[in-house]
Amino acid sequence: MEILRFLRAGHKPVLGLDITSSAVKLIELSQSGGRYRVESYVVRPLPPNTVVEKNINDAEALAETIKKVIAQAKPKTRDVAAAVAGSAVITKMIDMPSGLSDQAMEAQIALEADQYIPYPLEEVALDFEVLGPSEVNPGQVDVLLAACRQENVEARQEALELAGLNPKIVDVEVFAVERAFQLISHQFEDLSDQVVAIADIGSTMLTLSVLVDGKTVYTREQLFGGKQVTEEIQRRYGLSFQDAGRAKKEGGLPEDYDLEILQPFKEALLQQISRSLQFFFSSSQYNYVDQLILAGGVAAMAGLKEEVQEKLGLSTVVANPFSQMTLSNKVDAISLANDAPAMLIAVGLAMRSFD
Repeated sequence: MEILRFLRAGHKPVLGLDITSSAVKLIELSQSGGRYRVESYVVRPLPPNTVVEKNINDAEALAETIKKVIAQAKPKTRDVAAAVAGSAVITKMIDMPSGLSDQAMEAQIALEADQYIPYPLEEVALDFEVLGPSEVNPGQVDVLLAACRQENVEARQEALELAGLNPKIVDVEVFAVERAFQLISHQFEDLSDQVVAIADIGSTMLTLSVLVDGKTVYTREQLFGGKQVTEEIQRRYGLSFQDAGRAKKEGGLPEDYDLEILQPFKEALLQQISRSLQFFFSSSQYNYVDQLILAGGVAAMAGLKEEVQEKLGLSTVVANPFSQMTLSNKVDAISLANDAPAMLIAVGLAMRSFD
């Protein structure tokens, strides 16, 4: 068993590097006077099947792509924060005696971890964070325990090190999204007691996170994403996967594209979001959400926000964590605005520099 830094403050500063099934996304932030500045950012597609459903299949191909990202971004540091998928992580709230030092708490958790973790401890990486005094047990503190299989962490470390980077923090995607949510929350008038759902729609995965008072209370991943549109373009119009992806992004497809491919995909996406919300309602004390945030590469699809808002009857916005940031002169503002909905995890990771 290895104690890692999933949760606690880490090395400063670090790059945020989000590794998805389709791309590598890098962001470098600085901070001055309480305001963030984007120093560099790059999004670069991955070769097919390099990463499949958040699992790294080809560390060398991933490392080669990361090298190209770093060469293009020219960041000031090689220290980096990456993340594992929420589905790969077990989290549990436990009570521990207050007044223990970090070292004493670490030793006690190591002794007792087998009560909470359903894997052999030698295969596990874990971390913990003290959240504060327990409301139900005087003299105790609430401690959040997070654990995942060591192989998930090692695969990311290997690829990062092959690319010449220094992996300083391995976070959890859902915690990175929660951190980045601070940058979106100003779009809402009053978030106290608000139930906010974030639908992060990527290439192959739809992740629904629900936050109350800015804290994650529910998360669910399911296989569904924008890759389905690319594959349908490929099949219907006889294009290569790469050409289909380019056409989806840049346009120029036949007139029947909207009606035959895009509209059925939007309808399927609405069903998936609605189903995820129903799972949340049935497994929690809540039977409503106040706001819906669309994130991920699919969120920028023309007309999607309006359609989701109308069909689901929810106040809906598209995530933009950069709306109140300044940009360095080497950052293309138009490209960043287009990629903004897909950068939540990368931004949340880069914010570890300022914990």
